[in-house]
Amino acid sequence: MQTPIIPNPSFLIPMQVHILTIGDELLIGQIIDTNSAKMAQMLLEIGAKVTGRTAVGDEHEAIIGALQRATEQADIVLVTGGLGPTKDDVTKKAIADFYGVGFVFDQPTMDRLNVIYERIGKPITEAVRTQCLMPQNAQVLTNKMGTAPGMWFEEGGKVVASMPGVPFEMEYLMQHEVLPRLQERFNALPTAHRTLFTAGEGESTIAEYLKDFEENLPPQVKLAYLPAIIRVRLRLTVSDADPVFVEKILDEKFREMEALLPPQIVAGYGDDSLESVIGRILKEKNLKLSTAESCTGGYLAHLITSVPGSSAYFEGSVVSYANSVKMNQLGVKPETLEQHGAVSEQTVQEMVAGAIRLLGTDVAVATSGVAGPDGGTLEKPVGTVWIAVGNAERTVTKKLQLTKNRLLNIQYSGYYALNLLRLFLMGK
Repeated sequence: MQTPIIPNPSFLIPMQVHILTIGDELLIGQIIDTNSAKMAQMLLEIGAKVTGRTAVGDEHEAIIGALQRATEQADIVLVTGGLGPTKDDVTKKAIADFYGVGFVFDQPTMDRLNVIYERIGKPITEAVRTQCLMPQNAQVLTNKMGTAPGMWFEEGGKVVASMPGVPFEMEYLMQHEVLPRLQERFNALPTAHRTLFTAGEGESTIAEYLKDFEENLPPQVKLAYLPAIIRVRLRLTVSDADPVFVEKILDEKFREMEALLPPQIVAGYGDDSLESVIGRILKEKNLKLSTAESCTGGYLAHLITSVPGSSAYFEGSVVSYANSVKMNQLGVKPETLEQHGAVSEQTVQEMVAGAIRLLGTDVAVATSGVAGPDGGTLEKPVGTVWIAVGNAERTVTKKLQLTKNRLLNIQYSGYYALNLLRLFLMGK
């Protein structure tokens, strides 16, 4: 019998956060804003809620205006970008003018920079020294991953935290300085998350499986869909003033959600990826894997070897882009290529057999296709891809009809091949 879900009368409002990113490069698309996404994820973990995101260029008045609007909408404003030593880094001056304060020289920052520049054997320039000038009301946040310190401001019950735009520097400051201060300064709402990782079905199909479930979730429980190529993460989040209630309902609803999904699309949990799931299965079964790639050009091997410890189960790859390599290295028969072509079921089947024989593995994956944007025919248009997975006893194949976008075709083929391998290894 399921536990009845009763809304907690002491349900709290989570911390309200606005994210402000600064830099002309963000507005013109020269750099993709990954900082906002990462900060939002980190804030979610402590029960904070992002209520808005703003991007502005390196313009003094634009930054001041954005700060004004952000502090009116939220109690916490997190700023990244514009803290370097060059002239286009104007964030610090804009924040000082926003608060109506001057600058002071921070000697601890200077001492830290002296150590860094002495270690790398470079002199400290006047531009570098300007990084030691801080608005008078700033609390300095030590940045052990770079030269530009972060800054913390509190005024009128509002907090502004400014961090460098370099992603790994921002992440360090968030983890070691900003998040701990926020948790001390504000009443964080007890929040817990659990993630289910699916593969093989799109977001809309999964949403159909969970339609009634999602419509009947209590207000404390939120379901988020995080889609990628043939993969969707389902994250359940529960926030409530009672931490015992949070864990109890999260466990109950997560099990209910999982039971509504076809078992074959449930690939893993938490931070699992197709690559890591496959590695775990191969190690459990004590199997060795190889790949034979044509259209994916080594991308499949790259995905597999991105997992730490993959050398325990991955032997290697043959990137057989040319037909001569398919024949000479993998043993694909000339008559197979003549009769069926490189992009064919018969060819990828022989590529699998050749990889197993050449690299001495238990199982292999092969890809061959027309990635594009050119090279297609009426019979095999751009986006036609054949994938095979097999061992010494059997081989399974799949034909894909993808897009005219070369990079997307390569990525989709790689992930589809991984999922086909996962199902093959699990006997599904």
